[in-house]
Amino acid sequence: MKKLGMITIGQAPRTDVAPIIEKYMDGRAELVQSGVLDGLTKEWIEQNLAPEPGDYVLTSRLTNGDNVVMSREKIQPILQEKIYQLEEMGIKQILLLCTGVFPGLATRQSYLIEPDHIIPPTVKALAGERRLGVLVPLPEQKENLKPKYLPYGMTPAFAVASPYHNDREKMEQAADELKEKADLILLDCMGYTEEARELVSRASGLPVILSNALIGKLVSEMI
Repeated sequence: MKKLGMITIGQAPRTDVAPIIEKYMDGRAELVQSGVLDGLTKEWIEQNLAPEPGDYVLTSRLTNGDNVVMSREKIQPILQEKIYQLEEMGIKQILLLCTGVFPGLATRQSYLIEPDHIIPPTVKALAGERRLGVLVPLPEQKENLKPKYLPYGMTPAFAVASPYHNDREKMEQAADELKEKADLILLDCMGYTEEARELVSRASGLPVILSNALIGKLVSEMI
């Protein structure tokens, strides 16, 4: 059977998100998961990978359900090594399970699928001239993520609600905040689930795009 490598910036397996990707692959490939934070404790991560002022800030999930906040600059060398490890296993296609921007990642022989290269132009094609609202997990990302939309002529309205806190009220508040500023909403983190999409859709009355489902559908066409 064909294999698709999938690297989360948290810990694998991603039992929350992997089923969404697997649904669209429909048994055509085995999902081989790897995590940047595999084998690390929350305490070690907080001491060694926490963001410094000016860092690009990311968040993800540990296998015990805890969430952590990290610096892209500090985790990128580990991420690069995880890519090489999957290549050594003979995996030819590798999906980065993160919507953040990682400049300079490389492969030796495999094809790396980076969602930040795919989601903005696809959403622009779907949105046309309609106003875009974007839901992100962290306040810092309201600024961090603006540049990836600008090349496509989009200046989204942002709201914040983490997929990892299980806070329905916060999610509904963010949806309510966006409904007056947008005509459709993008959940811009791979940690949001189908349940989150339904909640935001009900609260806002708007169409909602789930990043991991969008990527799952597109990647399934390459398997």
